[in-house]
Amino acid sequence: MKIVVTGTRGIPAIMGGVETHCEQLFPRIAAQGFDVTVIRRSSYVTDSLTEWQGVRLVDIPTPRKKAFEAIVHTVRAVFAARRMGAGVVHIHAIGPALVTPLARMLGMKVVFTHHGPDYDRDKWGFAAKTMLRLGEALGCRFANHVIVISDVIRNIIASRHGRTRGVSLVYNGVPQPEICSFPEYFAQLGITEGNYVLGMSRFVPEKNLHHLIEAFSRVRPQGVKLVIAGDSDFADEYSDGLKRLARENGVVLTGFVRGRHLHSLLSNARCFVLPSSHEGLPIALLEAMSYRLPVIVSDIPANLEVGLEPQCYFHVGDVAALASRLSSICAAPCTRIGYDMAKYDWDHIATQVAGIYRSL
Repeated sequence: MKIVVTGTRGIPAIMGGVETHCEQLFPRIAAQGFDVTVIRRSSYVTDSLTEWQGVRLVDIPTPRKKAFEAIVHTVRAVFAARRMGAGVVHIHAIGPALVTPLARMLGMKVVFTHHGPDYDRDKWGFAAKTMLRLGEALGCRFANHVIVISDVIRNIIASRHGRTRGVSLVYNGVPQPEICSFPEYFAQLGITEGNYVLGMSRFVPEKNLHHLIEAFSRVRPQGVKLVIAGDSDFADEYSDGLKRLARENGVVLTGFVRGRHLHSLLSNARCFVLPSSHEGLPIALLEAMSYRLPVIVSDIPANLEVGLEPQCYFHVGDVAALASRLSSICAAPCTRIGYDMAKYDWDHIATQVAGIYRSL
């Protein structure tokens, strides 16, 4: 069965939650005997790969415009999938799901993965939010099968769109942690093991990294630094302002990190913080949990669904509560916590998705 994947910027090593999801999932799908092609947005690609871990890679030019790139790319990708003779197009996220009826009209079956209600993101204006809501509706109406990554999203599509059949809950996953140290990298950053708080996300308003910086600046724990890993897809007023705020408060910015740099940061942090106002099911949080880090997260539905202990949560937007929790963790000895990660196993998740393909 030929599967063509769109709705992602691409794989491997491209920043984003959907991108991490696809990077982990589709090599495992290919290993189960499926012919898998991921169509990438050429403006994000920095390699010349045509195949990676059993997955074919096809690059399609796309305008690097925040409001248009996803839909333009997906339209082009669907026509490319038809030319390839795809049996199934797997569309990720509600914006690209606008193209679901087109894929069906071209004779292909569609699996649509709903990664979260992106119309709740602060970066979008009224017109964009309207189109995202329409994408969600069309994906739920016309996809042969809908995958949701959390019960929160399953409830959304049931209540708003009446879709209850042909829907599967398939969580985001997390690979086995690679515990390591990287003294040279830490010396470059000016940090030491166990003496930094880690935040990790794209620089967009709904991640509330400005709240994390403000809360940490209130505490200013002796000998502990704040490290934020990530960057923005597009330079804009928010990301520029966040970087300026970080520099003014002595925050260590790593940029987008992968591989040993990322593994060493996760292995040796004092704790991980995710103050978001919007998430689907945050892979960054699952990664931090796999490294057994204490975590502090906002009490939004997606984070609550993970089922952490009550003291791990603070009310979203409550900077004073976040500062109080940071103060407690920074004053205590470093600890590690054993979480139950069984349902976030990528091999199991790949088997679930493969079963959905076969059912079509």
